[in-house]
Amino acid sequence: MLGRRRRREGGEGRTPTEIYDELRRQVIELDPAQVGLGPSPTLPRAWGLLMETAYPNGTATLVALADGTTSLYTSSGGGMIGGGGHPQVATATRRLLEVVEQHLAAMPASTDTMLPALGRVALRALTYEDRRVVVADEDDLGYGRHALSAVFHAAHEVITELRLIEEARSP
Repeated sequence: MLGRRRRREGGEGRTPTEIYDELRRQVIELDPAQVGLGPSPTLPRAWGLLMETAYPNGTATLVALADGTTSLYTSSGGGMIGGGGHPQVATATRRLLEVVEQHLAAMPASTDTMLPALGRVALRALTYEDRRVVVADEDDLGYGRHALSAVFHAAHEVITELRLIEEARSP
């Protein structure tokens, strides 16, 4: 998953970082109505989440959208796109977005698109009204010391499902 490099159409001549930046920008700037997303009874406000985690060798971004679209990609060039086509990933993605919906009050509106610093995580909620961003220490989120720890853990459940799919593909 993270170590596998995949060629994308139109990616010739571009660095992995440039491709990563473009994928990320497309999601952050996406108009949900243009892809058929609208409020629902379980997700009246949130339609997506990006969880961006900084590592010594780059940043990993989990993308989870209300239509089941789920991808994980890194600025160093690895990733998995289209994970939401697997029912277990789509279910975990839906649960994640329901947790995001429950925690929106703890996420202030922000247009910030900066990548997090090493050891930090950016949780970017995409709502029909605005974008919301919280940047926190990965340890605080992971060890339950942050108001958005539940969002962080639900996102890692999605990553686990993606990893299980990737492991099942490997010989």
